Amino acid sequence: MKYVGAHVSASGGVFNAPINATQIGAKAFALFTKNQRQWTAKELDSKTVDKWFKELEKSKIEPKHILPHDSYLINLGHPSEEAREKSLQSFIHELQRCEILGLDRLNFHPGSHLRKISEEECLDRIALSMNQAIEATKDVKLVIENTAGQGSNLGYKFEHLAYIIDKIEDKSRVGVCIDTCHMFTAGYDIRTRETYDKTWGEFDKIVGRKYLMGMHLNDSKPELGSKVDRHDSLGKGKIGWDAFEFIMNDERMDDIPLVLETIDETIWAEEIKAMYELVGK
Repeated sequence: MKYVGAHVSASGGVFNAPINATQIGAKAFALFTKNQRQWTAKELDSKTVDKWFKELEKSKIEPKHILPHDSYLINLGHPSEEAREKSLQSFIHELQRCEILGLDRLNFHPGSHLRKISEEECLDRIALSMNQAIEATKDVKLVIENTAGQGSNLGYKFEHLAYIIDKIEDKSRVGVCIDTCHMFTAGYDIRTRETYDKTWGEFDKIVGRKYLMGMHLNDSKPELGSKVDRHDSLGKGKIGWDAFEFIMNDERMDDIPLVLETIDETIWAEEIKAMYELVGK
């Protein structure tokens, strides 16, 4: 079974996220557990946490179908050791927030070399940071998101993801989130049955399907291989509906959060409904 939703607002308190998800007919959702553009955050108080669990129960959405996202400020591969350490401590704090909220995974962008160190050195720093974060926390899985390859961001090649995973000591604590827009603009075509099967075949061979723990469902404004990260509404970009039909009828994507980050949140309910209508086509 497929679990489709969207990255909803948690403004006013994390407990608002399941409320907002329910209002658009979501069976999964993503959220920021703190302000994604600030380093610090007020600790989660017992009243907020109690209300979160109450609203989550009402939504009937399971924790395994929720994909929290970390702060955009975090760069686990930062070339400066001081900056990497600051990112690591913030990342550990985000993992601890997930623990408090009973969430079993945290989605994050791997990191950027900022053109100051080599790709390999940056990937090594990302893996080091992840191992240190795993050591400092418990249970929550670290879910690496593929990137579009814009700027100096790493993670746009399946080989980058595989390289990082290979260096993780406790592989039961690591996973991958595939963003369809990022995948496409990084050069992986999914628009036809042939290219879809080829791309996912490469993923299975290089990374391993067992690591897939979530997806971001986005169409793409830029062309294939452009390495530009600009999402579009489903069916309105360069990817088109066929790829999303393939996903909705691919049993390998069952039982993981499939999360919209498309650009017009006013039509998320329509997009979620349209995704479910693709089942069985």
